[in-house]
Amino acid sequence: MAVAKVAPAAVRPLSLPEELIVMLLNEQIGYFHQVPGWNMNCAVVGAALAELSFLSRIDTDMESLHLIDRTETGDPALDPILKEIADEPVQRNAHYWIERLVLRAESIIDLTLDRLIKLKILEYHEGDFWTLAPTQRFANLHDKQQEGTAGQFIKARINEVIFTDAIPDPRDIVVICLVNTCDVLRFIYELDDETEERIRFICQMDLIGRSIADAVEHNISSPLHRHSSLSKQIPRVSQRHLLLSPHLRSGNLPALFAELTKQYGPVFELRPPFVKPMLFVAGPQINHWAQRHGRMYLRAKDYFAEFEKLYGASGVLPSLDGSDHFRLRKAMAPAFSRNRLESQLDQLYDHVRKFMATWTVGDSFPATPMCRRMVNGQLSPLFLSVDSQDIVDDLTTYKERALNTHIAKTLPKFMLNTPGMKRRSKLVDALLERVLSVHTPAQRSGCPRDLADDWLSLHDSDPQLVPESNLRFALSAALVASVYLGDALSFAIYAMASQPKLYARIRAEADALFENGDPDGQELNPSTTDVTSRFIKECLRMYPIVPMSMRDVMNSCVLEGYEIPVGARLHIAQTAPHYMEDVFPDPFSFEIDRYLPPRDEHRAPGYAPYGLGTHRCLGSRWMDLQLAINVLMIAHYFVLEVSPSNFKLRLNPFPSLKPSKKLNFRVAEQRRELNG
Repeated sequence: MAVAKVAPAAVRPLSLPEELIVMLLNEQIGYFHQVPGWNMNCAVVGAALAELSFLSRIDTDMESLHLIDRTETGDPALDPILKEIADEPVQRNAHYWIERLVLRAESIIDLTLDRLIKLKILEYHEGDFWTLAPTQRFANLHDKQQEGTAGQFIKARINEVIFTDAIPDPRDIVVICLVNTCDVLRFIYELDDETEERIRFICQMDLIGRSIADAVEHNISSPLHRHSSLSKQIPRVSQRHLLLSPHLRSGNLPALFAELTKQYGPVFELRPPFVKPMLFVAGPQINHWAQRHGRMYLRAKDYFAEFEKLYGASGVLPSLDGSDHFRLRKAMAPAFSRNRLESQLDQLYDHVRKFMATWTVGDSFPATPMCRRMVNGQLSPLFLSVDSQDIVDDLTTYKERALNTHIAKTLPKFMLNTPGMKRRSKLVDALLERVLSVHTPAQRSGCPRDLADDWLSLHDSDPQLVPESNLRFALSAALVASVYLGDALSFAIYAMASQPKLYARIRAEADALFENGDPDGQELNPSTTDVTSRFIKECLRMYPIVPMSMRDVMNSCVLEGYEIPVGARLHIAQTAPHYMEDVFPDPFSFEIDRYLPPRDEHRAPGYAPYGLGTHRCLGSRWMDLQLAINVLMIAHYFVLEVSPSNFKLRLNPFPSLKPSKKLNFRVAEQRRELNG
């Protein structure tokens, strides 16, 4: 039987900004070749001006840039530039416009990335990583067809121009000028003296390309060489102000950092007694910088090194940076995905019901231990295919003590060497043996894939990336993830139980979802879980489990006018904007409508419950779904109350945010039998 051939999908010609972005993408690190900010911004603006020239909107000569046609192009990245040029009363040259428009570069980059994703030329990965889309046929890319990724197509074109005597296409001339300005051609191709001479010759063929080079070479305000003269003195927070803050006494670190940022600015220093001075940065602009540019200036491995050594590990996911971090993150992404959890919903429902079956009306439970054990009863079998309820409390105690001594440094190191801690550390090996004993080929045959399968498989295929010495950390870290998700659940239950009207709305969604049996992944969608999803977003805003992150500065930088030197340890209070009025109006009010259009307050750079940048929580979408299911099932089957009834929430912020030990939950009513 003949098989019909599918015609290749037509893809419109790429614009010059799009071609520049594709050329600069380094797939080994999931980001772009490291280009100094000024050079990159000039190149992006130059690409936009050149595209307007090819669209016959502007023209350039040696002296000036002329407007030809002010008709909009329909391109949101180009039309604001065209309007600004059209509205300028004085005629300027290309060099002037490149420098004037350079502040628009980030907007052009964002719009260009969005379009490349919609065109299925780039794929976006959590943490602000991008890769080229899988191989396909691209048609109508400048009247040519090419089998392969868009990047391969563009690089093959440029390769032909610079390594042969072929007469270059005008667009190829501009692309070569742009990439050469960014000093990236030498990383893409092997260049010899003759080829570099040809590149210089080609770059002289285009006026905009020459203007870009001039703007980069002669600009006197390039920030890379003027740190000291531009920097301001970093303010120091007074001890009195710190100690008198009500947020410090309540343990609300995000609110404390918001208060300090309001008074001292986005960069400030704390000098607690008996420890080294601590440098903090906070605010939505800082979040934007950390998300977009942090990978160029900050690294994680230094602050995490002592902690991972406790597990005999080196180079684990939280401590890696650069290409190895991207490779490991990309390889493990399916294991932490929402899709993986959706494929195991039946098991998840069973584990939740099994735990709730131990509840009796009138019982009262300490909030934190109950929620952590409830979540561990789900994660341990789903992640590792073992039962670990008998050792999870000890493993959690050891992990939190290790974080307090080696990361937060709120306790002296000898506190980790007590007899009790030494006994608990041995349980890490017991867990590893337990996991390995059930992960033999025969026992795993026919079983759904779990996280341990992914780690062990990656170790077998790439023992340098995941050495055997790192499995002890990786597998135990998977288990103690129940700490973070469990603490998030304890805040969610508190918020639900203390707000009866919200409890009723969540209950209504739960009853509708479970009315005809357990819902599948498609039934758990934004429409059916609208209230619950927004409720969870607000819980994560008000009670972010990890309120700040630490990084070491590997390249000096200027943040909001403050110079941050190489070697400084930076405390990034990414959740401080959660309590800033200009980001979240009335921030101390629990309000789920703030996540409805047109407000959509969670889309601002100030919303960061899962961290920022390359180390953003890999399992955030898994966590959102599991948290929602737990909240929905509790509301469907039980009515829980806060105990004592007059409890006023206080927080314990170290090593991560959790409710104080005085919070209890009382089982007030069981609404229905625990059956499927």
